[in-house]
Amino acid sequence: MKDRILLFIPAYNCEKQIVRVLGQLDESVMKYISQVVVINNISTDNTEEVVKRFIERHSDIPVKLLRNNENYGLGGSHKSAFAYAKENHFDYVIVLHGDDQGDIHNLLPVLKKGIYKKYDCCLGARFMNGSKLKGYSKFRTFGNVVYNTLFSIVTRQRVLDLGSGLNMYHVDMLQQDFYKKFPDNLMFNYCMILAANYYKHNICFFPITWREDDQVSNVKMVHQAVTVLKMLFSYAANPKEFITSECREKKIIKYTSTVVAESGITSEEE
Repeated sequence: MKDRILLFIPAYNCEKQIVRVLGQLDESVMKYISQVVVINNISTDNTEEVVKRFIERHSDIPVKLLRNNENYGLGGSHKSAFAYAKENHFDYVIVLHGDDQGDIHNLLPVLKKGIYKKYDCCLGARFMNGSKLKGYSKFRTFGNVVYNTLFSIVTRQRVLDLGSGLNMYHVDMLQQDFYKKFPDNLMFNYCMILAANYYKHNICFFPITWREDDQVSNVKMVHQAVTVLKMLFSYAANPKEFITSECREKKIIKYTSTVVAESGITSEEE
């Protein structure tokens, strides 16, 4: 039986980039994807209108546009998507950021060869052999490599990226909601890496192409660097306490969203 794979695209103020991301959904990609869900995190630009126009013009692609009922942050949008994947009985969920820094075609070898079936999560890695960086400074590359090394030392397993914008998760690993208390901001992926170590999830890293041209970064490097170090030290000191503690600034019982638009078909109807 064919695996039901959900493609989740988080979107926030990326009206110029999101149409290019949706443009990646060609036949070679969609043969593996059961449904595409774009989750708009209360964008203040025309991101939502751009996605709606794409849906109107491409009714043959099963796309659903959701709008978070609050600005949940990137981590919160992940939680909305994970809940959607579980409630709708998907087997896997792919995350592809809506700012067009990553290319989903980098995941095709993992899909074609069935590599993903052997792992709990397959994570795109910007800094491994075979990856290509475009417009990414040497300073930031060096900083990321240093942090990857620190995480590798603490977790005693090789960490090649702490959080790119192209990842794939087996829905079975998400069933226990271990991630619910993780930060709703950009720190979410860092916690997912530590949780994978704590719960002994089987991880596969794969090379990707990553570029920066007209994207607007939400990362404040110095503050994030300090925060990540504190997070890592907390995990090293007491893994269980860190993984199970409340890390959010605001406790949210349920991450909810509203359907804004959707195509007239799903892959099951084709």
